[in-house]
Amino acid sequence: MAEKILEVSDLCVSYECARKTPFEKKKSIQVLKEVSFSMEKGEILGLVGESGSGKTTLARAILGMIPYEGTIIKTIENPQMVFQDPYGSLNPSKKVGWILEEPLRLKGGYTDEERHEKVVAMLHMVGLDEKFMDRYPRQLSGGQRQRVCIAGALMLEPKLLIADEPVSALDVTIQAQILELLQRIHKEMDLSIIFISHDLRVVYQMCDTVMIMKDGQIVERGTVEEVYFNHKSEYTGNLLQSAGIDINS
Repeated sequence: MAEKILEVSDLCVSYECARKTPFEKKKSIQVLKEVSFSMEKGEILGLVGESGSGKTTLARAILGMIPYEGTIIKTIENPQMVFQDPYGSLNPSKKVGWILEEPLRLKGGYTDEERHEKVVAMLHMVGLDEKFMDRYPRQLSGGQRQRVCIAGALMLEPKLLIADEPVSALDVTIQAQILELLQRIHKEMDLSIIFISHDLRVVYQMCDTVMIMKDGQIVERGTVEEVYFNHKSEYTGNLLQSAGIDINS
């Protein structure tokens, strides 16, 4: 039986709405509504839905970045996230070497030499060489920046990586390279991945299982084959048809 690394039960998240006047009563909007699912070790789970469906909110709750109600049980430590905008995720005033060493400095227990060696090894892991340590983010292409972001997320060797639209800001050729990189590190590092995307074709290529979200709820979950070609939700069928995927194949 596969080992479960993540169990989410009855997860609810609400945000307070901004008040137009100081005398207006506080109002909130519920973004996640009793979301429940589990994830197995080594799984690549696709998370799909339209903008505003709650995908990123779910990811942030799993990482403990926002308050929530319900239960989240993780059997792994230090889950990390790769964001959509690689440039906005990197400190523009620091060189790549400093950025990648920072998680190790914060954790402590490493000598200067050990930190340097680990950064070099991780750069090689994501397809970059040692010379990138002395470059600033502005000197890198979009694809190189995203590789640095992935390297940074992997510095503490997490067992769960959440990739939030990691290729949507890149051109098609670079998208393919980053997807190939994620698949490779998934195997080499025994990594589990939650892959958030609006691109159903990319999800089919990348993922083992997929969850479809709508209005803060999971409307369907299964293997990619089940969900794409034997779905039970009309909403799923509409998404697939909008993406130009032949659901009758």
